[in-house]
Amino acid sequence: MILATTDWATIATFATAIGTLVLAFATFAAVRSANRSARIAEASYLVSLRPVLVTSRLQDPVQKMRWVDDRWTAVEGAQSSVELVDGRIYLALSLRNVGSGLAVIFGWSVIIGLAGPDMAHTEPERFRMQTRDLYSAPGDIGFWQGAIREADDPDYPALSRAIRECAPFTIELLYGDHEGGQRTISRFGLTPHPNAEGVTKWFPSVSRHWYLDRPDPR
Repeated sequence: MILATTDWATIATFATAIGTLVLAFATFAAVRSANRSARIAEASYLVSLRPVLVTSRLQDPVQKMRWVDDRWTAVEGAQSSVELVDGRIYLALSLRNVGSGLAVIFGWSVIIGLAGPDMAHTEPERFRMQTRDLYSAPGDIGFWQGAIREADDPDYPALSRAIRECAPFTIELLYGDHEGGQRTISRFGLTPHPNAEGVTKWFPSVSRHWYLDRPDPR
C-alpha cells in the first residue's frame, strides 16, 4: 500500500513537471510569434512612411521657386537649374517622391565630377543644412534648391569653374520621413547638354540611395 502511494506521488510530480515544461515551450513560442508579429508590424509601418526621391519625369510641370535673397528660377520636368549670377551659385532639382511617405530634405553636399559607383557618400555631419526644410509629398513632384553665395566657401572655386566650363558634377541629398527617421542619402549626377541655340540645359540622374538608420544592402 505504501509502495502504491509512493508511485502515484512520483507519477503526479513527473506529470506536473512535464506540464510545466510544455507550458514553458508554449509560452516561448507565443512570445516569439508575438515578437515576430511586432517586427512585421513595425516594418510595415516604416514602409508606409518611407520616402524615396528620384528625378522627375519629362512630362511633369514646370516648378517655380524663390531663394531668400529674392532670386527666382523655374525648373522643367526631369531637369535641373544651374546658375552663376553676380558671383553667386544657385542650384535646383526637379524631383519626384516615388516612396509612400512624405520626404523632408534636411541638407545637401556637392562633389565635383560624376561620382563613381564605388565612391562612398558624404558623411551626414558634413552636409550643408537647408535654410528651410523642403517637403515632397508621396507620389508627387517636389524640388530641391541650394545656393553658395560666398567666394571663400570651400566648394565655391571648383563648383563655379565646373559651371563656367559646363562640366558635370554631383549633388547628394540628405532627407528622411516627417518624424525625422529613415534618413536617406540619394546621389544625383548633373550633366550639361547645350542645345542648338547655345543654351545649356542640365539634366540630373539618380544613381544610388543609402539608408542610414537600418542595414544597407550594399
